[in-house]
Amino acid sequence: MTSFDSSPQLNAWRALLALAVVFVMLATTGWTAVRNNKGDSSPLEAAISAWERGNIDGRALPDPDAPAARLSQFFASLDKKQRNRLAGRYPLAVGNMNGAPSELRYRANRIALGQARKVERERMHDKRLSPLGQQEAERRMKRFGVMMRPERQVLAFDPMGSGRMAEVIGDLDKARRVSVVVPGVDTNVLTFERTFRKYSAPVGMAKALYRAERSVNPRARTAVIAWADYTAPVGIGVDAATAMRAESGAVRLDSMVRGLPGRSPVALYCHSYGSVVCGVAARTLPARVTDIAVAGSPGMRADKASQLGTEARIWAARDSDDWIQDVPYMEVGGLGHGADPVSGGFGARVLSSAGAAGHTGYFEPGTESLRNFAEIGTGSYDGVRCASGDDVCRKGISGEAAA
Repeated sequence: MTSFDSSPQLNAWRALLALAVVFVMLATTGWTAVRNNKGDSSPLEAAISAWERGNIDGRALPDPDAPAARLSQFFASLDKKQRNRLAGRYPLAVGNMNGAPSELRYRANRIALGQARKVERERMHDKRLSPLGQQEAERRMKRFGVMMRPERQVLAFDPMGSGRMAEVIGDLDKARRVSVVVPGVDTNVLTFERTFRKYSAPVGMAKALYRAERSVNPRARTAVIAWADYTAPVGIGVDAATAMRAESGAVRLDSMVRGLPGRSPVALYCHSYGSVVCGVAARTLPARVTDIAVAGSPGMRADKASQLGTEARIWAARDSDDWIQDVPYMEVGGLGHGADPVSGGFGARVLSSAGAAGHTGYFEPGTESLRNFAEIGTGSYDGVRCASGDDVCRKGISGEAAA
């Protein structure tokens, strides 16, 4: 395996460079971004507030923040008409409620997307908006229209700001294994799916992984979730250099996993800043999360895999021309994300990513990184191909195969 460890002199130079960059970012954009992070209450907050005051046939509705198991019991106690009435009355609340039945969430989010689409259609003709603002409203209107098609299975949706979204590929209720794709910076409702460079966007990643899983094991019953239900950093700025977005995202990721139906094993595939989210979440994630694979990672907020506080297998991949390798792998005063997950001292199982190119090529069909992700997602560990010379990976796979 190619060593990614740096000399002490190079690390010191990178530390100085990182601090210089941070000071520049703070002086130009950082504090402004923090100050301007305030906004109006979101449609989702309004929907949850309405839910808290509501009832169904005179019966009070449960706390929307109750554990997923409690909410699941509540929905199970209702008949189909009652559940559909709640979805129609409180679509955003039900559509984002971990513990609600998957099919009901899909129905509720289809209604919520329709409502948001009408809002954007009106904004397209709002003279108070600039031409650029009207154009963005048109793009959002079209995206919401695409996402509300009957075949789309939207598990979460929030139109506030740049927006959040999650979509299921496959049958989540019948899946024996579930994979979750956690993307990185610049992810929002408009970048959730792309026609150009589609495998660099969450939906393209998830669809490629789902097809690859069916290819390596046609009998495997899997589902893949394109999970962009957190507020990702915009660009390579202060938010991307700290764990602020990752910490709030980790809470949402943990809640989503705990609300998944059944008890099927879950594997996380965390790209770029998404690996920071997964690293922060690792300690609290339920035991059903058996694997955490990171690709193009700037770090997982830990110096060693053993410090993540999880029993899940930790996998890491990085191709040779990914620019992320030039990011300073350290954490100083909350800036930076810790050690390099593909370095020998970190202790992750390093995967081959042959065929992948650049920072966003890990889910491209035909790459070994995608095939490895699929082998992990179906539990076919003996088919995983390790990076050259990575003994931790090889020994781990031998142990899994023997077990």
